[in-house]
Amino acid sequence: MDQYKYNVVVEKFAERHFIKFFAKKYKSEWTKTLDNIIFICEHIENVLKTKRADLISASGDYRLVKLDFAIFGLKISPKRSGNRCILMVDDKMRMVRILLVYAKTDLPFKNETQEWKNLVRSEFKDIAEIFKI
Repeated sequence: MDQYKYNVVVEKFAERHFIKFFAKKYKSEWTKTLDNIIFICEHIENVLKTKRADLISASGDYRLVKLDFAIFGLKISPKRSGNRCILMVDDKMRMVRILLVYAKTDLPFKNETQEWKNLVRSEFKDIAEIFKI
C-alpha cells in the first residue's frame, strides 16, 4: 500500500457533461461508483500496478492515465464495462484531476482515443500543452 494519498479533484467539465448522465441513469449506484472512483484515484500508485489503469503519457511531474471502472452493483468487470476516466496525475502536488468520465458508447465508435484527446485539447489547454496532445 502506498503511504501517501493523492487529493482528487473532479473537474467541472466532467461533472457537467458525462457525470450528470451517469447520475441520472444509475441513481444511487452512481454515488457509490463515484465514491469508489475517488478512492481509487486517492491510491493511484497502487492502481497503476494493475491492468485497471493505463499510463498514457508522462511529462516531468505529470502523468496522463486512463482508468477503467464499473458501475457499483452491476456484475461487469471494469475492463468489460466500457466505462473510462481520463486522469491527470500531478506527482509534485500529489493531486489527481478527473478530466473526463465516459462510457465508450458516449464517444464515436471509430476512434475513442482521438475523441477524448479532442475533448482534452478543447477543454484543458494547459494539459494538452503538457502532453503535446
